[in-house]
Amino acid sequence: MASIKDVAAKAGVSVATVSRVLNDHPSVSPAARTRVLAAVDVLGYRRNAVARSLRTDQTHTLGLVISDVLNPYFTELARSVEEEARALGYSVIFGNADERPELQDHHIRNLLDRRIDGLLVSPTDGGSPLMLDAARAGTPMVFVDRWIPGVDVPVVQADGRAAVRDLVAHLHGLGHRRLAIIAGPAATTTGRERVEAFRAAIAEYGLTLPDDYIGQGDFQAESGRRATERFLDLPEPPEVVFAADNLMALGALDAIRARGMRVPEDIALAAFDDIPWFVHTDPPITAVAQPTGELGRAAVRALVARIEGRTPKSVTLPARLVVRRSCGEPSPEPSPAPATEPSSARRSSPAQRSKP
Repeated sequence: MASIKDVAAKAGVSVATVSRVLNDHPSVSPAARTRVLAAVDVLGYRRNAVARSLRTDQTHTLGLVISDVLNPYFTELARSVEEEARALGYSVIFGNADERPELQDHHIRNLLDRRIDGLLVSPTDGGSPLMLDAARAGTPMVFVDRWIPGVDVPVVQADGRAAVRDLVAHLHGLGHRRLAIIAGPAATTTGRERVEAFRAAIAEYGLTLPDDYIGQGDFQAESGRRATERFLDLPEPPEVVFAADNLMALGALDAIRARGMRVPEDIALAAFDDIPWFVHTDPPITAVAQPTGELGRAAVRALVARIEGRTPKSVTLPARLVVRRSCGEPSPEPSPAPATEPSSARRSSPAQRSKP
């Protein structure tokens, strides 16, 4: 492997000149810069990122700890984070907490040991002393999707309250009155906020949310299945099940089908966190969609600003309701048949018939 000395010898300059070129120092002449860059290309020289980080105290690496890599929402979020970070000159190291606080702390500890420049976290709960200590010690950090109350860290999140209100108005307009929710973990801000938004929205229509119509989930499919089974065993089951995330919605759908029941003929189903393949379920699922890609990009921009010593503000983006057909919505009107040409227009002319 070529060294910086090899590059200097090939370009006919000093090692210091090569270093200045590689660090974009303005004091190098255009001719010398051209020779150095040509030598780098010919020799295939690659700078030692570890050694450079020791000199500059920066690794140009960000850490991202997400709650569940199997959840399509977080998969899309991670992709947008990586793309934006790469565009800004950073690499990303991922950690999957799998909705487990102890695994979250394991990843945070390892990332801090690797001397990352900043940390993006979607907290699994609000009780991580390690993360709290890191934030209070000044580690550049941004919370994305979820947050910890009382910690002075920028938060990038979607506001789903208006979209949940739109969903409840949509359900009420379809004639539904008995509405149930599968909630996420109460230890997470998203778990609490979505239940509160749902309760407030149905109260606007004079409806209540009885305890029997609140199923406790953990943002995993199995918890959605169990909660829905309990709903279906009630003397008066709900008319609608609203799952507070996409995986719990899929678990709910499994439970409904296992009883030989149909959506939406026997019970309606809606979800928070739209995912691309909700359009391919039968029926397609009505859902609240978050601007996932923009959340990831905004989180990276906020973190880089913090790394550079600026004070970014928190960012809140609106979610929106995507209406499909899982709640008893009328089927879309069939498209009119394409107009056909008159038979005389389709007949070829004598000249066309005479062609071989």
